[in-house]
Amino acid sequence: MIRVGIIGGAGYTAGELLRLLTFHPKVEIVFAQSNSQAGKPIHELHPDLLGDTELHFTPNPAGEVDVLFFCGGHGKTKPFLEAYPQADKVSLIDLSRDFRLKHDGHSFIYGLPELNREAITKSHQVANPGCFATAIQLALLPLADAGMLKSEVHVHAITGSTGAGQQPSPTTHFSWRNNNVSIYKPFTHQHLGEIHQSLEQLQPQHPISINFLPVRGNFSRGIYASAYLHLDMVEAAIQKLYQIYYQDHPFTHLTDSNPNLKQVVGTNKCVIHLQKHGNKFLVISMIDNLLKGAAGQAVQNMNLMFGLEETAGLQIKGIGF
Repeated sequence: MIRVGIIGGAGYTAGELLRLLTFHPKVEIVFAQSNSQAGKPIHELHPDLLGDTELHFTPNPAGEVDVLFFCGGHGKTKPFLEAYPQADKVSLIDLSRDFRLKHDGHSFIYGLPELNREAITKSHQVANPGCFATAIQLALLPLADAGMLKSEVHVHAITGSTGAGQQPSPTTHFSWRNNNVSIYKPFTHQHLGEIHQSLEQLQPQHPISINFLPVRGNFSRGIYASAYLHLDMVEAAIQKLYQIYYQDHPFTHLTDSNPNLKQVVGTNKCVIHLQKHGNKFLVISMIDNLLKGAAGQAVQNMNLMFGLEETAGLQIKGIGF
């Protein structure tokens, strides 16, 4: 069994991670740490786990583990590792953005399996991608791999309120978010750095320009991203390009039908739909921001790091209709 510890166990992402790992056939959860909730039963904060676990939150790491997941928020992983240095044998999976960019001088591998699967299997330190970044990269990776991202890419992506975390803010309260929509951080969103990094890993020979408009949606979870660019390739050839790229990746699926967000919410899937309109190419990419965009992808990375089936513990079903 893989012994697991979770740092920062109180948030939405940690709750999903606890749910997945509680039922993972090869995992034993040793502890879930939370400064704010120390001493409380896990199911008190994550009530869906009532009857599934008797663990309580601990104020500090408590016990030997094989892997640590970091869910404590951006900027908190580095200070934690300085305060609690980990033995080389302990694998680290960071769900914050502390180690996603290579130029920061560290040994973390960027944990997008559809891009870096082989490197992840050999790594003991993985930086989990951001949620917007996951949806947008999966929409564009096959084109970058073929060197086809030569015109400006225009991205419009709408996310649910859980993407902002559990801590309330003026734009996450129900009374503000319900029946409402707004753009934020246009052209400057923090995930653009890791998106460019990944696409340029595949297409280093040509600069890539992305115009990204992130949108706050009036729903709880999920990301619906649409991207378009000028592309002269015929639609059948584009379809073949995507089919070949994703043929060995179990969670990314192409669909001929115009998709909707309920197809992915509650799953670790990314659903992609392609359309050609004259010389414009449109790709729609959808994920659950808490699963494929966070906790599910983190478990997927753990499976790869420990030599398990990539899908282990992730055969989860959506909410349906």
